[in-house]
Amino acid sequence: MFDPVIAPSGTLLGLLQRGRGDGTLHALTAPRPEALAALNHCVLHDPRHDWQVENRSLYYARLYLDLHGELDAVEAHLFDPEDVLDADESRTGLALAVLGHLASYGRRDALDLLRRYAAHGANWAWALDELALRDDDAGLRALAAPVLARFATDAEGAAELAATVRDAFEPRPWRLWADDPRESVATRVRAAQEAGSFDRWQRQMRPTGPRPGWSVRAVFEWAQQGVERGAALHVPAARCLAAVAGPEDRPEIVRAAQDGSEGARCAALRYLADSDDPDALGLIEGAVATGSTAVVEAAVDAFERMRSLAAVDRARGWARRPDPLGAAAGRVLACRGGLQDRDPVLAALREAVRGEGPDAPTLWTLVDGAGRLGIACAAPVLRHIYRETASSHLRGRAARALAATDPSYGTGFAVECLWDCEESTREIAARHAETGDTRVVERLRRLAADPAEEAEVQTAVRSRIGPEEPAV
Repeated sequence: MFDPVIAPSGTLLGLLQRGRGDGTLHALTAPRPEALAALNHCVLHDPRHDWQVENRSLYYARLYLDLHGELDAVEAHLFDPEDVLDADESRTGLALAVLGHLASYGRRDALDLLRRYAAHGANWAWALDELALRDDDAGLRALAAPVLARFATDAEGAAELAATVRDAFEPRPWRLWADDPRESVATRVRAAQEAGSFDRWQRQMRPTGPRPGWSVRAVFEWAQQGVERGAALHVPAARCLAAVAGPEDRPEIVRAAQDGSEGARCAALRYLADSDDPDALGLIEGAVATGSTAVVEAAVDAFERMRSLAAVDRARGWARRPDPLGAAAGRVLACRGGLQDRDPVLAALREAVRGEGPDAPTLWTLVDGAGRLGIACAAPVLRHIYRETASSHLRGRAARALAATDPSYGTGFAVECLWDCEESTREIAARHAETGDTRVVERLRRLAADPAEEAEVQTAVRSRIGPEEPAV
């Protein structure tokens, strides 16, 4: 999947792609055809950089409800001939998740679309998972025949069916079909369930990787084998070292951290850092200076995991370095530094935005640190990140940091955050938004009454609504 093209943050499309609360508020005041066109574009062209962790489906479903939006464009997208050619679930996953939420709100057209797609679409398993949470038994039983027809009745088809049943995210339909009164359905599903359980047992009986009794050298060789086949195994290798290495093995591990093979060096650095070895910091600094890209990344990651006072002290000395270790030092101070470290954390935050933009991975930790340390001077940078980042998770972290650093947050961004796509951001807003704004009170009441809203958000909402105020 290609990285999505995100429109400027000042446009309606850009706001909706980011999942910002202002996107909903602007869409509700824009001409309806324009708002629906932008909404459909987002649903049919998933704007998320990481669709597996960022939320958009409930956000878009609520906007369809508010705009009384038709689903013709979604239907055309799902049943386009491209669905046969491009079976990647990222093409249709967001649309199916939106339909699932709409079905839970009582939209019959959304439920019918999900049923049709589960019977005939390429990404049928996703649609079936959505229906497993929302459809009744009769609706699910009607899908048994078309779903089972996807699998051949020969040995290869039976194996494919068993793997599908074993790995199903929502088991309800398969359990229902295992008890189906039609013998042809129940027999196939029961056989698939039994085969899947047996396969899982077999895999547990045939573990791969390190065994009890391995030597330190064997662990290092295993880590290097991972490098040679393109699999990074230094993290599990470091855990293996913790199990097999004794005090007498330390010299060998230190030598590996200094000049071992790439896999061994990465594993040794991780092990020494995790065990707070007195030489770990010096070896990490040496690895950054002389190691390959993979070794430098492993050394930096190992350093950031260290919790000792010595590591924090060393971070204060490294914070001004113009290299990956300097950037890591800023993140260490953001996580574990004290009030005296506000200036280097602020400098690292500004430099990251200036050099890498509002979506830089390093910003996640630095933004949290700005909030944790209460760096009031960081508020302008945090507001910029909030507005411009395409990551709804990073925007939520910026909102949390602004709540701790910006006195205007309660009357500013907190208001729009009540409509944000991320539940954690809505929760922050529910705790901080000033109720002098009539929109805030109305929105709090709606969130409290919405059965699709997350429990954490509703708890925060109820803490703001007095007993004399009905939450409807």
